[in-house]
Amino acid sequence: MANPTKKRQNRHEQLILSAQLALGALLAYSVGFRFTALFPDYLPKIGGLWSAISVVVVIQATRRETTSSAFLRIVGSAIGALVSGLYLTLFKFSAIGLGLSVLITGLICTSLNCPNFSRLSAITVLVVMVTASLDSALNPMVNALLRLAESCIGSMIAFGVVVLWPQHWGRRSIEP
Repeated sequence: MANPTKKRQNRHEQLILSAQLALGALLAYSVGFRFTALFPDYLPKIGGLWSAISVVVVIQATRRETTSSAFLRIVGSAIGALVSGLYLTLFKFSAIGLGLSVLITGLICTSLNCPNFSRLSAITVLVVMVTASLDSALNPMVNALLRLAESCIGSMIAFGVVVLWPQHWGRRSIEP
């Protein structure tokens, strides 16, 4: 039979995580939207969405895990943004190009011996390339750099929410 105290603590931790995700997503969407709105025609709602998604991806069970996840998110996003931006500078969007770009990011991550970056770089490729397909007038490198900046915004907000969360409200602590 499950320990009632442990069950209550686990439920409390889940509620704290939900509150942190909600606060982080709200802040990241707002900041990402406003940031991307500084660039006319570059889809500020996508900027807010991508920043908020970064919060959800980055926030983890502990501060250490959140820090590691933020690093993975930023580096993976940088690789994906670079590959997709370069591809779209040279070629028009296509499903085959999208697949090739995902493959290339995986090969880069593998060659750097960083397979953990592969999924996050692939997700960035998908977002950059699909966003570009919505409006072919967007400059591919500006679009890619905006998506990277929005990932950074969300990652920093996620880290800030976890670090600044009052310790007596949650379970997160800085591990040695």
